[in-house]
Amino acid sequence: MTVTGIVAEFNPFHNGHKYLLQEIDGLKIVAMSGNFLQRGEPALIDKWTRAQVALQNGADLIVELPFLVSVQSADYFAKGAVDILTRLGIERLAFGSEELLDYQNIASIYQEKEEEMARFLANLSDELSYPQKTQKMWEHFTGIKFSGQTPNHILALAYAKASADKNIKLLPIKRQGAGFHSQSKEEGLASATAIRKHILDQEFVAKVTPCSNLLLAAPQVSWDDYFQFLRYQILSHPDLSSIFQVNDELASRICAVIGRVATLEELVEEVSTKRYTRARVCRVLTYILVSVVESPLPEAIHVLGFSEKGQAHLKSLRKSVHLITRIGSEPWDSLTQKADQIYQLGNLQLAEQNWGRVPVRLA
Repeated sequence: MTVTGIVAEFNPFHNGHKYLLQEIDGLKIVAMSGNFLQRGEPALIDKWTRAQVALQNGADLIVELPFLVSVQSADYFAKGAVDILTRLGIERLAFGSEELLDYQNIASIYQEKEEEMARFLANLSDELSYPQKTQKMWEHFTGIKFSGQTPNHILALAYAKASADKNIKLLPIKRQGAGFHSQSKEEGLASATAIRKHILDQEFVAKVTPCSNLLLAAPQVSWDDYFQFLRYQILSHPDLSSIFQVNDELASRICAVIGRVATLEELVEEVSTKRYTRARVCRVLTYILVSVVESPLPEAIHVLGFSEKGQAHLKSLRKSVHLITRIGSEPWDSLTQKADQIYQLGNLQLAEQNWGRVPVRLA
């Protein structure tokens, strides 16, 4: 049976995700972000509910990305996720993309010219943000053009880069439906952005998401629920530059405006610049919220759920991979667990996210 890996956030799980899983045969393993996400925001729905919905719609095994993989720029996010999936024995990596390019060839180019590409990046002007530098690198070495409306394609390139030295077949699947950031309610395959924006429209949510009963019944959160906690952390912290990825300039910019902004959106607008993108600022603010200091990634892999096929695959891995299926009898990643405790502060109806929790099982 072919083993295929998928990297996902499922924020929330929608019909486009269901389509992706249906297009893949064999055993499907998902490395899923936990309760905080790649662009520096809390997940709308907790990780256990998202894992349950994914299992009910075709996934066989769901494992959790540690916080310091989940909340990272594209390259680090992709590398951490692909490393975990490789340890779980995947043969293919599937991903949605707006562009169906020969990503296998792109991975080969990167493997052959990695040092040259790294030098090219290092010599680009610091006036450019890191994403802009990366796009110029790909344009120079592969001829790829970027429209600015293809975030899945950008992640796909990061997956190709992360897979370059591994024996993994890349399986791009054409992204269906509305654009990634579209807020339209008219599309049959609505974007996650549209669903989050119109989450109170139960008829719309039921039309564009499978298992909408689970989604609508689950406690929901947004950055608004954490802004006052973030404000407290900023005002009370003796040295923000000691926080992971917060340099002196960012610390100064944040401290200068925190007293006059009333929302996270206002804070991000004040702090972000051409050099410091909105996504980078949001990630930094998430690090401040959780008081992150750099720490090693956990060696163990935390299992969130599995089907019968997934359980059988787990049994085949137990001698070669350190798996955590119950936090409490054994600790996992202290940073991720601290982030989950903070996540729970956003909605008092949220269930315990770690201690005593066991994987979701699909009969």
